[in-house]
Amino acid sequence: MNTLKSIAVASALGIAAFFSPNSEACSRVLYKGIDSLYVVGRSLDWKTPIPTNLYVYPAGIQKVGSDKPGAVSWTSKYGAVYAVGYDGGVTEGMNEKGLVVNGLFCKGTVYNNSETEKRPPMSLAMFVAWLLDMNATTDEAVAVLKKHDFSIGGATFDGGTVSALHWGITDASGKSAIIEFDHGEIRTYDMEDFQAMTNDPNWPAMTAILNYWNKIGGQHMLPGTVSSPDRCVRANYFAHHVEKTADPFLGVSITRSILVNASVPYTYQIQGEPNVSSTQWRSFADLKYRRYYFDIVTNMGYYFIDLTKCDLRPGASVMKLDTSKETLLVGEANAVLKKSDPFKPMY
Repeated sequence: MNTLKSIAVASALGIAAFFSPNSEACSRVLYKGIDSLYVVGRSLDWKTPIPTNLYVYPAGIQKVGSDKPGAVSWTSKYGAVYAVGYDGGVTEGMNEKGLVVNGLFCKGTVYNNSETEKRPPMSLAMFVAWLLDMNATTDEAVAVLKKHDFSIGGATFDGGTVSALHWGITDASGKSAIIEFDHGEIRTYDMEDFQAMTNDPNWPAMTAILNYWNKIGGQHMLPGTVSSPDRCVRANYFAHHVEKTADPFLGVSITRSILVNASVPYTYQIQGEPNVSSTQWRSFADLKYRRYYFDIVTNMGYYFIDLTKCDLRPGASVMKLDTSKETLLVGEANAVLKKSDPFKPMY
């Protein structure tokens, strides 16, 4: 069997294997515009709504990664906006340097082994915050992760679901990496020319699927299901074939249209598969102009926080946007941010 046929078989098997009754679907896409305009869009897909509020944290705050003894601790170097699920864990965010980190489900994740379990603990609730607080670029974040001087874990949610995740990281230069945990080993991958990621399979297997479809093209045929590989193929294809612009608002609109194409329609169900996940919200991080957009699918519109207009100096207040109270909000949302206590991590 030649290489191309092998890849084709692998892709077909991957699609069949990973579109399971417990499908947790999330998608991430990188739009590359003109004049250093980069927009990262992601969808958060789950079988039930995940209440998510936005928090703006200034620099200079002392934090710990876990409530266990000997936990990783730090004082934040950069201010950031976080998307916080259940008011207890940072799902994703962007910092004042234009670094964005997004966590997506990946069933193949195994965080620890017998060796890593002995290292200082870091909760998943704080992992993304730690990366955003302390790093300005993708290379810096990858270098920190390669040290692997921590063990990672976290509380379950939504009736006992384990947060098995991998992460996409992109900085203001457009440099992107994918981070995966494989039985206690951290795998880091340069995204190179790929512009999308979803869930399973792991990144080396997903790139084989993407390369197969790149050879086919896409103008006349693209895979159309809600499976993780199909969504990744569609998002990657369209990200490469849309207009490039320097207009930040148009760039976000283009990214949004790509992500909608790769999303799972709200309330979509398949008979006999009760846990198929539909898109709950989408976010868009404009890494050049430091605007973080939030798009809840049941809202009338979407809005953004402009980090350049936030007080991120040490000593400034933590600010919060309660998304449940701002369902009609459209456009810049800085004016509705309110002083807040820090969120309480679900360690």
